[in-house]
Amino acid sequence: VELSLYYESLCPACRGFLVQQLFTAWLLLPAEALSITLVPYGNAEEKNISGKWHFQCQHGPEECLGNMIETCVMDEAKNFTTYFPVIFCLESGSSVTKNLEACLQIYAPQLDGGRIAACVQGDAGAALMHRNAQLTAALDPPHQYVPWVVINGLQAQAEASLLGLICRLYQ
Repeated sequence: VELSLYYESLCPACRGFLVQQLFTAWLLLPAEALSITLVPYGNAEEKNISGKWHFQCQHGPEECLGNMIETCVMDEAKNFTTYFPVIFCLESGSSVTKNLEACLQIYAPQLDGGRIAACVQGDAGAALMHRNAQLTAALDPPHQYVPWVVINGLQAQAEASLLGLICRLYQ
């Protein structure tokens, strides 16, 4: 089952879905049953100012930073099983933007926090966020709210019982 989650790092409903439904389903299901794509962007807006991407987020600059941190963690780790526990840690903790070092220490000590910080502060992070903006803008139908869940190419009402839905769809 292919699942894409379009979300915002500080959106309470997104955090609840990721932490309580998606992470749980991922832990409980065999690896071959579920392929997950995370796209932290949501209702953000981007502007190109003098050749540089700038972002405005629904829950303010801290959310843009959280989205950028999570995007850079994914890019640095490459491997879903490496980065998803880190993102779970960020989303379930007290601060999405302040707990990166602790989450890396616990779940992915092999990742380089300095390289992630450089991504967040540099052009690489902005380019990755621009890609998230393009992926979000390309949704058909366009997203109306977040979390926006797409399963096997179709938008799905998965917020209630994700695990049951995946089990019904899995071939």
